[in-house]
Amino acid sequence: MPATVPPPHAPDRHAWVIIPLYNEASMISGVITDLRQEFEHIVCVDDGSSDGSARIAAEAGAHLVQHPVNLGQGAALQTGIEYALAHPDCDYLVTFDADGQHRIEDALGMLALAREEDIAIVFGSRFLDDRTDPGWVKKVVLKTAVWVTNMTTSLKLTDAHNGLRVIRRDAAEPIEIKQDRMAHATEIVLELGRTGLPWREYPVELLYTDYSKAKGQSVLNSVNILVDLVVR
Repeated sequence: MPATVPPPHAPDRHAWVIIPLYNEASMISGVITDLRQEFEHIVCVDDGSSDGSARIAAEAGAHLVQHPVNLGQGAALQTGIEYALAHPDCDYLVTFDADGQHRIEDALGMLALAREEDIAIVFGSRFLDDRTDPGWVKKVVLKTAVWVTNMTTSLKLTDAHNGLRVIRRDAAEPIEIKQDRMAHATEIVLELGRTGLPWREYPVELLYTDYSKAKGQSVLNSVNILVDLVVR
């Protein structure tokens, strides 16, 4: 029998993907192109890139918002959230990294869970199964970050610094990120917990590559996360 070809489907127009973007010229076109197969609206917030990332993102079909100078990932996320919420057809936000470490199938699974079970916030977690191996040193540091986050927020997560999240509109509207660097991840958890809306974690796989490690997934960056949490 001939193989069955699945019918084409229209990209989701009600879930807007938010991507903080800083000097990812070699990766961002592929990330956007792949996402656009499933999502109509991709918002790239270029945070003062100097390598042509903004132009490449626009050419790939993303909504482009630009910071004239580098303000940090937290500030880029806040800008992207505000931009998406300004559009009335935005029902969900999907926060997604620009370096290729997140999987689109995980984002789709999280979004399906949110819709099917009326969940307002879905956090991706690399520690709910054993597919992701960050290395024992990085794992210890990340687990420490989880402990710090859980001590200071009302939510008890297994992975506090995973940038893959699905946030329903009513949960996103109160978000006001003030931490511009890596401590923003804990701040988001704090603000989402304050909404009192239902939340879940979802098992995801993070794709650690030489490129993503060089761009901010190193052990040193994990230590910087802890310093940010304590100092800020």
